[in-house]
Amino acid sequence: MNVTETLSEGLKREYKVVIPAQDLKAKYSDKLAKLTQNVRLPGFRPGKVPAALLRKRYGDALASEVVEEAVSETASKTLTDKGLRPALQPKLLEVGKFEEGKDLEFRFQIEALPEIEPMDFRQIALERVKVAVEEADVDAALKRLAEGNPDLKPADAGRKAENGDVTVIDFAGTIGGVAFPGGSAEGHHLRLGSGGFIPGFEEQLLGSAAGEQRDVKVTFPADYPAKNLAGKEASFAVTVKELKQAHPAEMTDGFAERVGAKDMADLKAQVRKQIEGDYGSLSRMRLKRQLLDKLAESHGFAVPEGMVEAEFNLIWREVEEQKKQGQMDEADKAKSDDELKAEYRKIAERRVRLGLLLAEVGRRNKIEVSREELGQAIVREAQRYPGQERKVIDYYQQNQDAMAQLRAPLYEDKVVDYVLALAKVSEKSVTPKELTALAEAEAAAKSGAAAEGDDEGKKKKGSEKKK
Repeated sequence: MNVTETLSEGLKREYKVVIPAQDLKAKYSDKLAKLTQNVRLPGFRPGKVPAALLRKRYGDALASEVVEEAVSETASKTLTDKGLRPALQPKLLEVGKFEEGKDLEFRFQIEALPEIEPMDFRQIALERVKVAVEEADVDAALKRLAEGNPDLKPADAGRKAENGDVTVIDFAGTIGGVAFPGGSAEGHHLRLGSGGFIPGFEEQLLGSAAGEQRDVKVTFPADYPAKNLAGKEASFAVTVKELKQAHPAEMTDGFAERVGAKDMADLKAQVRKQIEGDYGSLSRMRLKRQLLDKLAESHGFAVPEGMVEAEFNLIWREVEEQKKQGQMDEADKAKSDDELKAEYRKIAERRVRLGLLLAEVGRRNKIEVSREELGQAIVREAQRYPGQERKVIDYYQQNQDAMAQLRAPLYEDKVVDYVLALAKVSEKSVTPKELTALAEAEAAAKSGAAAEGDDEGKKKKGSEKKK
């Protein structure tokens, strides 16, 4: 094998490779011999089919296999010999044709991963905030819980339905006079104002009374999940069988049992633990953001253009989708596409650089996500879809790309924890109000710095993929 480097520009490399004819002949002969032993043709005993006949019938296919394998093997050996790790799949530029007795020449191009020398993480100074949960926070959370799980009592005689009341209804829906699956139910409890039904449905029950019948007309949203109903006009014959008023639940042991606790003491402890967890998550997010900013400031190595382009395309697709839905950031609305692309390309470059840095730190320190950790993550994800847990688990087990997406944040967090353990992290106690003020001030500062490539000042565009 003869290898010539034809381009060395930044992280880009191009090579011309010549594979000797004798190497190709050996591969071809080996494949032909195996074919002779395995092929079955009428009129010939196994292993006795003439080589000339096999060449005539299967020669082109064998030649293609030989070329494909030879190119793959020699390209891989070239990178190994040069000590290069490709950022993306090598790109074939030109491949010659297999001709018996002649050398095979091909050219390929790669972008190599950069040489990364992580900083001394012991030089990083960070601040972790700790929030003490106040009794008022627990009381407010319990109040919201009581409002969300009210005691339902029969409405006063003559009362007309208002937002917050619960109507017990029978309904039957039709489209064009024809009933459709899932369009009817009996004894359904619907809390008016909850937004649980198609837009416009609940509003048409306001002012109704027990025993009253109403004809409700609505239009299914254009993006309704059931495509056969999306955008269709429907009519529902509704009977209000009963009207119930929602009363704030009394903070008793009975209420605590109703929401899954042993008693009020246990419920308060659970609520406090939940709030502490929420504040802990906010504190960690803030600490991680500080760390990523420090790492981005301290590392300026070149990044592969192909990886930046791929990351930018993910971000830009999300931006265009938000444009269609009218959900763009206010600061972005006044900017041209060229201005936005320039900003988001800087964000893409920062993300790629940080991703490569964290991956290198993980590689050097043999950080891995265990099968148990990945399994626990799958279970947590499945629990988000009650009744469909088995489907979600099967989805991940059968889809390697989805599994990789689930693994990525776990790996990143483990590397971040490794770096944080080395960094100088001071602690500061703050109140919930102070934490809110800190977050708002930092968000304002980050939004101003976003044009300089700070992706934390922008929404996390393109960071998640829908399953």
